[in-house]
Amino acid sequence: MQNAGVRPSKYGLELHGFTNWDIAYWNLGTAKLVEAAIQRHEGVLAGNGALVVRTGHFTGRSPKDKFVVRDETTDKTVNWGSVNQPMSAANFDLLYRKVLAHFQGQEIFVQDLLAGADTQYQMPVRVVTRRAWHALFGRQLFLRQAYENLEDHNPAFTLIFAPYFQANPEEDGTKSSTCIVINFARKLVLILGTSYAGELKKSVFTILNYLLPDQGVLPMHCSANVGSDGKTALFFGLSGTGKTTLSADPNRGLIGDDEHGWSDHGVFNFEGGCYAKCIRLSRKNEPQIWDAIRFGTVLENVLIEPDTRALNFDSEELTENTRAAYRIDFIDNTVLPSVGGHPENIVFLTADAFGVLPPISRLTPEQAMYHFLSGYTAKLAGTERGLGKEPSATFSACFGEPFLPRAPQVYARMLGEKMRRHNVRCWLVNTGWVGGPFGVGERISLPYTRAMVNAAIEGKLDGVPMEAHPIFHVLVPTKCPGVPAEVLNAAQLWKDEAAYIEAAKALASRFRKNFEKFGAIAPEIAAAAPGN
Repeated sequence: MQNAGVRPSKYGLELHGFTNWDIAYWNLGTAKLVEAAIQRHEGVLAGNGALVVRTGHFTGRSPKDKFVVRDETTDKTVNWGSVNQPMSAANFDLLYRKVLAHFQGQEIFVQDLLAGADTQYQMPVRVVTRRAWHALFGRQLFLRQAYENLEDHNPAFTLIFAPYFQANPEEDGTKSSTCIVINFARKLVLILGTSYAGELKKSVFTILNYLLPDQGVLPMHCSANVGSDGKTALFFGLSGTGKTTLSADPNRGLIGDDEHGWSDHGVFNFEGGCYAKCIRLSRKNEPQIWDAIRFGTVLENVLIEPDTRALNFDSEELTENTRAAYRIDFIDNTVLPSVGGHPENIVFLTADAFGVLPPISRLTPEQAMYHFLSGYTAKLAGTERGLGKEPSATFSACFGEPFLPRAPQVYARMLGEKMRRHNVRCWLVNTGWVGGPFGVGERISLPYTRAMVNAAIEGKLDGVPMEAHPIFHVLVPTKCPGVPAEVLNAAQLWKDEAAYIEAAKALASRFRKNFEKFGAIAPEIAAAAPGN
């Protein structure tokens, strides 16, 4: 057994039960990891210097294969169900012994990293993997350790990434040969049978979602930025709704693009990097993300021309879910350290493929809680297996239900308390379709959306007359700087307003049906439901 690389921790792999490995490469830098990935045929360099890799069969997360070990503590604190599936401690122990045997005689890449930009809540983590590019992904997405601290790095959680390992459902208690298992008692995460690196970041996010509420910190699936006036804004939304795009504003400092905590001190980023969707990426519409794709960036499943090494961001040949993982400081106006004050504005982003929701509207505190618990967006045919020809309404509580070990009401209650304490304004922004549903209407212009969002968080809509939406009752501004007035009225953008009202009623019905799963809810929040 050999240790190589940069200053291995004195808390070695033996701490986790590893024995008889070949070479463990500790804390290699970006260039070394890129070299190793290329030498091992894990990826190729693009013309702009980014490392291009393919994730194989899995081009996204595997939520049906995610488990939490059920023990005396988690039994009463985890919200068990389809999101948090239980695994017995005995099954985990059996599986873990097999994984340790799988690593014997292998080259291993180890990265000792941190999660959480606020040092008071910072969590040391360790990534152990057989692939160099997975180690590079972790190095780009999490916070790096100072060199002088590496030797004393004692991980609070260790993530073991074994893409070649195949679980046996009959023996291991899994649903397939792939599984992602979090064991809170043993401080371990197993990511098995998939090469999709997003499982790393979302596993850490899930851990923080479980631990931080007990410390008075609200974990949030949102991006955050700050203006020159020091005012922070949060952007909640599911994948594809624009969190990364809208928070990467050249006129505002970027705190982070995806995962944050809200403590009594303010907002802080959980990560040290960004994981941006890059399907149909263009320099014109997203210049900051475009310029961030360079040496050190990992590109997942982006098509590359083999001779010229030119990238084709428009291709969906491998997946719609093409991704770029890069250091947050690859964005020019990044805020470092990635912390900000208490937010003055919260923006809920939804890509409404039914063409119903207004491009922008203001929510009352009660409506904010209703829409936070609803977590609505719409998926399109072709983006996932099993979707039909029509758009599919998707409700993900707190805009991040797959990553919530606790009941959604826990997080909603914390958000409501913090919003009231800090007098936060809340906006609902439709980044999806207007003038009709997908196939009839068109996706709203990104420059218009930017103008509306900026006007809202800069206070330029405060004195503007607003009209209540006839179905959803949200307040819609009648004018907005940089946006034609007719764009703001969702009903008037349809050729047939009667058809619009019917479509709005149908979507409202979906909202109410989804909300039934929460059972007894505060009357004022229940009253914020859309009408008939």
